Amino acid sequence: MQLGRRDSSRRLLGLVVAGVCVLSTAACGGGDDSSTPTPASAPPVAGPAPAPAPPTGGLFTPPPQVALTVNDVQQVIAQAVGEAQARGLASDIAVVDRVGNVLAVFSMTGAPTETRFSSVTGDGGNDGDTALQGAMVPNAAAAIAKAITGAYLSSGGNAFTTRTASQIIQQHFPPAPTTVGLESGPLFGVQFSQLPCSDLSQRFLPSGGVSAFIGPKRSPLGLSADPGGLPLYKNGVLVGGVGIMGDGDYGFDTNILNVDQDDEEAIAIAATQGFAAPTTIRANQITVDGTSLRFSDIDADDIGPVQNNFAAINGTQGALLSVTGYTNGTIIAGTAYGSEASGIRAATSGEFGNSDAFILTDGAGNNRFPIRGGTDGGAVAQPITAAEARAILEEAFAVLSRARAQIRRPLDSRMQATISLVDTNGQILGIVRSPDGPIFGTDVSLQKARTAAFFSNAVAGDELLATPSVPNVTDIPSYVTNTRAFLGDPQALTGTFAFADRSGGNLSRPFFPDGEVGRPNGPFSVPIDQFSPFAVGLQVDLVLPNLVQHLGFVASNGASADTPQRCTQVPEFSPGQNRLQNGIQIFPGSVPIYRNGQLIGGIGVSGDGIDQDDMVSFLGLNNAGVRLGGALGNAPPDIRADRIEVDLGNTRVRLRYVNCPFAPFLDTAEQNVCEGL
Repeated sequence: MQLGRRDSSRRLLGLVVAGVCVLSTAACGGGDDSSTPTPASAPPVAGPAPAPAPPTGGLFTPPPQVALTVNDVQQVIAQAVGEAQARGLASDIAVVDRVGNVLAVFSMTGAPTETRFSSVTGDGGNDGDTALQGAMVPNAAAAIAKAITGAYLSSGGNAFTTRTASQIIQQHFPPAPTTVGLESGPLFGVQFSQLPCSDLSQRFLPSGGVSAFIGPKRSPLGLSADPGGLPLYKNGVLVGGVGIMGDGDYGFDTNILNVDQDDEEAIAIAATQGFAAPTTIRANQITVDGTSLRFSDIDADDIGPVQNNFAAINGTQGALLSVTGYTNGTIIAGTAYGSEASGIRAATSGEFGNSDAFILTDGAGNNRFPIRGGTDGGAVAQPITAAEARAILEEAFAVLSRARAQIRRPLDSRMQATISLVDTNGQILGIVRSPDGPIFGTDVSLQKARTAAFFSNAVAGDELLATPSVPNVTDIPSYVTNTRAFLGDPQALTGTFAFADRSGGNLSRPFFPDGEVGRPNGPFSVPIDQFSPFAVGLQVDLVLPNLVQHLGFVASNGASADTPQRCTQVPEFSPGQNRLQNGIQIFPGSVPIYRNGQLIGGIGVSGDGIDQDDMVSFLGLNNAGVRLGGALGNAPPDIRADRIEVDLGNTRVRLRYVNCPFAPFLDTAEQNVCEGL
C-alpha cells in the first residue's frame, strides 16, 4: 500500500490557509463572535458557582475545586512573554483550564501565523509528506493543542508534558537512535484523540449560557508531542495547561537520550512559575518498563528573571487573539474541575451506585450519558439491557478501585481512569470515571470501546470498503484488502474474530511484530519510511478530512464550515450516526462484549497504565457476566484475535488479545488474575 503521494497533504491543507487572514487580534475583532470584545481586565463570564468537593466516604478523595483566576492567567502570559522576549522568539501563548476551556491566547508581535508539521519519518528519514506531515496549520491552534495536552495528560498523581507525550507515542520506546528494535510507546496513537470532530468533546460557545464551560473541550490538533506544553498547578492542584508556539516547527523529540535547549519549552517553564507541577509527581519520577519518563529538558535555573506584569506587555509586546472556535479574544477565569459548571462531577446515588464515581454532565445538573440499554435491536437478538449496562460499569469500576496505578505517585496509589460502554452501533450506554482520572482518558476510553466493537463487527470490512477516499491522499478500502492479504484470510473483518484494542494495535504498528526492524508494517499502518506520529495509517486517514475541514474553519475565521460533531466517513447506520464518531484508538484497553457468541457491544478503559486498562475492561466484564449468571461476557476463547497467526515466511506470529498486570491489586497478593478467563 502506497499512501505517500508526495505533497498531496501539503496541498490539501494549504488550500485552507493560503490567502486568508488566519487569526485576528482582539483589537481588530474577528472570529466567529458578533459580540464586542471586553477589556482584558474584565471579570470572567459567570457560570454556576463551584461547590466544595463532596466527601465520598469511599476509596478516593476528589481533588479540591480550585481554578485559575483572570489575574492568574495574566501572570502566566506575562511570564511567558518575558522569557520569549529574552530569547528573541515571538510566540503565541495559550492557557487552558483542566477541562480544556481556552482562557486566553496571546500573540506576540512578530509571532508566526502558521506552523509546519514536521516531515521527519520513521527511524531517521526526513522527507515525509504523508497525512499531516509537512502541512501548514494556524500557529495558535498548535499552541492550544499543546496547552490542552499538558492539562489532559496530567492529574493529581502525575504531571506530564508534551515532551512526555513525545516519548510515549513513537515507534520505539524510548525513542532514540540506540533503541531501534524496541516496541512502540505505551500510548502509541493517543495523539489522535480529543479530535475537533469528536462527538464527546465539547465546543466553545461564544454566546455563553449554562453549558458554556463544560468539558472536556476539543483540541484543534488532538494531543501534541511538540515540547512547549506544560500543566499548571495551583497550591498543588491541577488547574490547566499552557502551550507555546513560536518556532514554526510542530514536531517531536526523536532522541530522548540527549538534552535539548528548546526555547518554546523554556518559555513554558517561565510561564509556570508560581503554578509549577509538584516535583514529586513530575514525569521524571515515574517509570514505564524500567525507563524514567521525561518531564522537561529545561528547569527554572535555565530561565531569566520573571516578568509578571501583564499591563506592561499587553498592547506593547502583542495582543490577545481571537481564535475561531476557541476564544473570542478576552481573558476568562478557569472553571473548577469537579463542579457542575465544569461538566465533570461526582455522581449522585441515583446516577451510579458507587459513591466514588464521577460522571459527565451538561452544566445544568443532568448526566450527559445516563446508563441505558442498547439501541441495536435491529441487528442484535438480545441487546444489552440497562440493568446489564449498570452491572458491567459497576464491576469494571470495582476492579479499577482495587488496582494499583502504573503512572501515578505516590507508589501504591489506586488506579484512576474512565470507563466507557457502547453497543454495536457505537452508541454510548454509560460513562463513569474515578475522581482524578486524567481527562484525556475520557475521549480515549470511548474511542477504545467503539474500536473493539467495530473491528469485531460483521460489518467492519464492508463499512471500511464503502468509506470514501480522498484522491491521492487517503485510500480507506485498501486497508481492508491489505489486511485480508496480510492475515491470509479473505473473511477478515467480517466478525469471525473478536478484536481487542491490543489486537488491532498489533496490526497498526510500522513493524510487525511491534518494533522488530526489518519486518513488514502491519496492514493498518504505513511503511516505516512514511511513518511518523503525524502519519500512522488508518487511524489518521479515517479522520483526515475532518481535520482538514476544521483547520479551514479556524484559518478562515469561520468563513468555511466547521467539521460536524462526528468523525470519520464510514457509512451511517442511521441519519447523522456512524459507529466511529470520535475516531479509533490503537493502544490497549478495550474488549468486545458477547452474549452466546454474538457481539453486543464494547467496553473501553483509559487512565493509569495500558495493562491496567486491559484488566479493568476484561476482568470487569468477566465479573459482570458472573454476577448476571453467565448472560454475557468476554468473547469465546476460540474466536479471540490471539488465535490468529500471521505467516511471515520464516516465522509465524500470533496476535495478542489482552495483557493483565502480574499482581495488580492493593488489597490482595493475588497473581495472574485474568488467566483462564
